[in-house]
Amino acid sequence: MDRKKSKVRVGILGCGAIGSRIARSIKRECGDRATVTALFDINPAKSKDLQKHLPYKNIVKRSYSQLLTSCDLMVEAVNAPDTRTIVRRALLAKKDVLVMSVGKFLDGGSIIKMAYKQGARLLIPSGAVAGIDAVKAAALGRIERVTLTTRKPVYGFNDNAYVQKRRINLSQIKKETVLFEGGVREAVQCFPQNINVAATIALACGVRDKMRIRISTSPEFKVNSHELEVVGEFGRMTTKTENVVCPDNPKTSFLAVLSAVQALKQYFQEVKIGT
Repeated sequence: MDRKKSKVRVGILGCGAIGSRIARSIKRECGDRATVTALFDINPAKSKDLQKHLPYKNIVKRSYSQLLTSCDLMVEAVNAPDTRTIVRRALLAKKDVLVMSVGKFLDGGSIIKMAYKQGARLLIPSGAVAGIDAVKAAALGRIERVTLTTRKPVYGFNDNAYVQKRRINLSQIKKETVLFEGGVREAVQCFPQNINVAATIALACGVRDKMRIRISTSPEFKVNSHELEVVGEFGRMTTKTENVVCPDNPKTSFLAVLSAVQALKQYFQEVKIGT
């Protein structure tokens, strides 16, 4: 589809905090080049409530199938057990897809190949961490090691299965405590709602076996922060991002949502800044 000449129909899959904020931003940031034509959530009340806050009518769909037939670009904001299947189905239908649940695609070679094969665009926002453009550039040479240290407030880990399985009593934590330290695959599996940035970095650098992830918490932490260090043939890069949590979802950084909006905005632009 020629995105310059046609108004792109956008479908929002998942009408929670992230999907809702993205939907509300489209008219403001993408102008006349895009319109929201479909909303679907497994909880119908969420999609119906979101429609009330949008300048579009009759866009609530009763099924995922209806959403697919009503859009050109799908925004995935669900982080469900079957997210991979959902995205595969969209790509098979030759729909462009913006994914928020990046952790689901860490071993996503088949998904990426499918996007190429179907001629569809797979958009992966930079998320809540700075430096992804530099990581991609560095990956053209040799990368020796990548270290990501993530710090989040205690309440950001409520209901986390990894924490519960190890009987970590979050209410008893009085100082900075490391909850996890290990490889990126295990980090993404154990913290699917907290560490999408690790998956994004892994996909950008292409050397996940050289990545080390550390996740810690403390009652003193008021923001989500990510410290990234990359060492390689290019030299050494360090970044630190201190994120305000998304007002609607404490498990997500506000910057992650803004990053998704920027990815959509860039989708329509002829001039692109950064790699």
